[in-house]
Amino acid sequence: MARHFGGKFSPSGAEHSPAAAPGPNSAKAGFRITLLFIAPLPLIWQAFGNGAGALLFNLAALGFLLLAAWLTREGVNAHAAYDARKIARRPALPRKIAGSLLTGLGLTIAGMASTGSLIAPIITGLVGAVLHSLAFGFDPMKNKGPEGMDSFQSDRATDAIEKAEARLAAMSDAISRSGDRKAKARVTQFQTTVRTMLSAIQDDPRDLTGARKYLGVYLSGARDATIKFADINARARDDTARENYLSLLTDLEENFTAKTAKLLENDRDDLEIEIDVLRDRLGREGIHLKIDPRN
Repeated sequence: MARHFGGKFSPSGAEHSPAAAPGPNSAKAGFRITLLFIAPLPLIWQAFGNGAGALLFNLAALGFLLLAAWLTREGVNAHAAYDARKIARRPALPRKIAGSLLTGLGLTIAGMASTGSLIAPIITGLVGAVLHSLAFGFDPMKNKGPEGMDSFQSDRATDAIEKAEARLAAMSDAISRSGDRKAKARVTQFQTTVRTMLSAIQDDPRDLTGARKYLGVYLSGARDATIKFADINARARDDTARENYLSLLTDLEENFTAKTAKLLENDRDDLEIEIDVLRDRLGREGIHLKIDPRN
């Protein structure tokens, strides 16, 4: 069942998850990814002035290495999002693994362009692919979710959470266009409230049934209202529209907060029922235990 939790989007605002905020590891990964984009650039100069063959090989190597860098960056970001969620699907495309393979291919082609041989470039490519994998790791290879939860419920919850995150991202994009700092802060606050509900659903995907309308109808309405307000405010400042929009966010936030509290309260009630049933069964077996529901 859903439990109280800590993290970036908890009411206390404490950040316990290493994926919740950038840290030393993410900074190092970002630096290494930047190097992946910079390192192949000298191939541009090697491509010209050495004949058509060198031009073709060097430009092909450059393309593969830049594609590998882009895939690696996307894979690192996807892995961070996977780690930050309690339920998540494995990536459909293992982008870090693909980046390793393309890095090896790019290095092999670049070596063929400069040496004209085959064995040494292949060895260089293999070493480069292995080092790439050691530097960035592998993509998640399995779905994750609460222990004991069937895949159907986890998949439903994952779909709903991904769609909700897409709506929240659309709100962020829209409100950024408005240029209104107060409205942007209120959207951020509202998103934190919504993510509190998302975290509760990740703890127990069965809560999705009671929250589906909130993540669908209400959140879509908040997104559409944000887009409309941003369009109006971008053309000309409208204080009435602004106050109406902020009032709407306040009402929605109160409703999301109340619904999340209700979900958690229902889960505590269910837990107490399970404990009472367990206590009665143990009593019939002649075992009398004091069970603290808080443990």
